[in-house]
Formats: sequence, C-alpha cells, structure tokens
Amino acid sequence: MQSVHMNKTTQQSEASRVLWLSTLGFTLMFAVWLMFGVLGIPIRKELGLTDLQMSWLTSVAVLNGAIWRLYFGILTDRIGGRNVFPWMLLLTAIPTALVAFTHSYVLLLVLAFMIGMAGNSFSVGIAWNSAWNSKEHQGFALGVFGAGNVGASVTKLVAPTLIALLPAAGFLGGVIPGGWRFIPIMYAVLLVVMALCMWAFGPKQDRMPGQGRPMSEILKPLREVRVWRFSLYYVVVFGAYVALSAWLPKYYVDVYGLDLKHAALLTTIFIFPASLLRPLGGFLSDKFGPRVVMKLMFALIFIPSVVLSLPVLELPVGTFTALLFVMAVGMGIGKAAVYKYIPQYYPSDVGAVGGLVGMFGALGGFVLPPLFAVSQSLIGVPEATFMVMSVITLLAALWLAAVLNKLHALP
Repeated sequence: MQSVHMNKTTQQSEASRVLWLSTLGFTLMFAVWLMFGVLGIPIRKELGLTDLQMSWLTSVAVLNGAIWRLYFGILTDRIGGRNVFPWMLLLTAIPTALVAFTHSYVLLLVLAFMIGMAGNSFSVGIAWNSAWNSKEHQGFALGVFGAGNVGASVTKLVAPTLIALLPAAGFLGGVIPGGWRFIPIMYAVLLVVMALCMWAFGPKQDRMPGQGRPMSEILKPLREVRVWRFSLYYVVVFGAYVALSAWLPKYYVDVYGLDLKHAALLTTIFIFPASLLRPLGGFLSDKFGPRVVMKLMFALIFIPSVVLSLPVLELPVGTFTALLFVMAVGMGIGKAAVYKYIPQYYPSDVGAVGGLVGMFGALGGFVLPPLFAVSQSLIGVPEATFMVMSVITLLAALWLAAVLNKLHALP
C-alpha cells in the first residue's frame, strides 16, 4: 500500500515538474516568437519599411508557428515531450541569434520564418501536460501552461528600455551588437540555457500515449466537424490575441501618437489578462464546463469589438485600452475553455486534435495582421481592425449558438 502511495506521489511530482518546465519554456518561446511586434518598429525605421512589409515580418513568424503544430503534437504523443521540447529550443536559438547580424529585409523574412518554429512549442506542451495530468485537473494544468502566452509581454516590457539604454555600437568592439540587435542575442542565450534545464530536469521515463498506434487511428478524429468548430473558436481567442499583440504597438504609435515605450506598455495591459487568466479559465471550465464559459467569453470579446469599430466615437486612449482589457479577459479565459473541450472528447488524441486546433488558431494570427492592414487601407480608418474582429467573433458565437440550440432540442 505504501509503495502505491509512493508511486502516486512520484507521478504527481513528475507531473508538476513537467508543468513548470514546459510553462517556463513556452513563456520564453512565446516571447521569441512575437518579438518582431516590438523590434519591428526600430527595424522599420532602420530599413525604411512600409506598414505592409512590417506586418509580413511578424506574420511569417506566426505562419511557421502554425503549420507544424499538428505534426509536433503527434510527435510528442509518440516520443514524449522531453525528447521534443529541448531540441525545439536549441533549433530556435540559431536563427534568433542571426537576426542580430542581419541588414537585409529579405534575410530578416527568412530568419523570422525560421524563428516561427517557437510557436509550435504550444502543441508540445499541451500534449506533454495532458499525458501527465488526470482528467479532473487537465483544465487547470493546461491553463497554467497556456499562461506562458504572457511571454508576448516580456519583449514589450524589456526591449524598449534595453534598446534605449544599450549603446548602439554594442560591446567588445561590436562583437556583441547593441540597440535593438542585443535583444535576439539575449534570447538566443536564454533558449540554450532553457533547453539544458529541460533535458536535465525533465522526467527520465516519459509518458507517450501515441506510442505504437497507427497514424490512421491517431488522425481519425480530425474528420469530425466538431474539431473544426473548436478551431474557429481558437482563431477568435488565440489567433486574434496573437495578431493584436503584434499589431497594437503600431496602432498606439500611429493612431494616438505615442512613443514606442508607452505603446508597448499599454499593449501589455491587453497581453497580461489574455495570458494570466488562462488558469482561471481552466478552473472555470473544470467546474462549469467549457460550453457555458465559451458563451460568456464570446460576449466579452464581441461587444467591445463593436464599440472599438465605430470611428464616430473617437475614443480617448484610456477608454480604448479599457475596452481592449475586457476583450483580453474573454480571450484569456476562452483559450483555456477551448482546450478543455479537447481531452474531454478526445482523451487519447490530444496531440493530434490539439495540434490541429492550435494550428488553425495560430494561422489566424498569421492571416489577421495583413487583413487588418488591407481592411484599414480599403475602408480608410484604423478602426477597421476591430470591424474584422467583430465579424470573426460573431461567426464563432453563432456556430456555438447553433450547437446549443441543437442540444436543447434533443429529447
């Protein structure tokens, strides 16, 4: 009896270690993945880029952080997170360091795409934590892990101050670059350190729920319409979050005339609740179910989006930021609710289903910034950004309402 208790205690200890290692790793990877949201502004000035060119610099990183999520989710289920996550960290460190020495827009696009690999760490962490946590606690555990989205604010808080303080000439005669170019060097070093920590302290006997299963069986759930519905939900709560995290510094600079430091600081007011409330979203979804939570969160996103899309209001910066904060609450809690659905319906296929849902959510983060730029150009007002947000949120909410109506109609 004692050995059983010890075994259970050991498993809980290992699960906690997986949770904290993966959360720290994901936070760092997320910071690197979206670093062009801030670095893009001094890069735009240095290279003389247009708004559309700058939006593509951010978007190609988001694209590569989306297209491999399904693959990495399945891979993690098959060979374990400890065998996948450290290598992702190391491989991301290489292009991240090279950004510091690049003076070509085309080469920056290539490196930004390679750095986008960091975004796929989400699927790895989701599959890894799902394998180690019981069904009753999966919502909260995945919410804690997903709070690593707060990494998007790390660059916005740290980079502007470092860029202002560090000498442009760099250190050691320019061997270590200064100014904005120091930021990718710093991140590259941290990525290597995190990879070593994860390999050293991760569980030696990992859990691999997909090991030995045929690929046709693993991919079978992806044929279901329900999975694609979850994907649209995730575009609203995560894809739009990624897009706005990268887009808002520019919006504050261009529309409200703020400097980069204050624009980045106000953007963190959006990022923090959209990231740190994810554990609360997991807890609420464990307690009340994800349907109830999603219904309320769509309302919290849609109503502010409509208000923000009305040019006639000419909102002051404080009101604008407050409405963004409300949207961020909906996104933060909603992200956890979407991923509560997945182990609930597909307990043995979290890697595949979670990977697909995450892929489409991240693809939303890729598509939306250029869509914001194009809609703003066509309509002629910056509020077009939130007109786009209103439409996609309404579509997702209507699909959820149709499902709920169908369930209520059942005998």
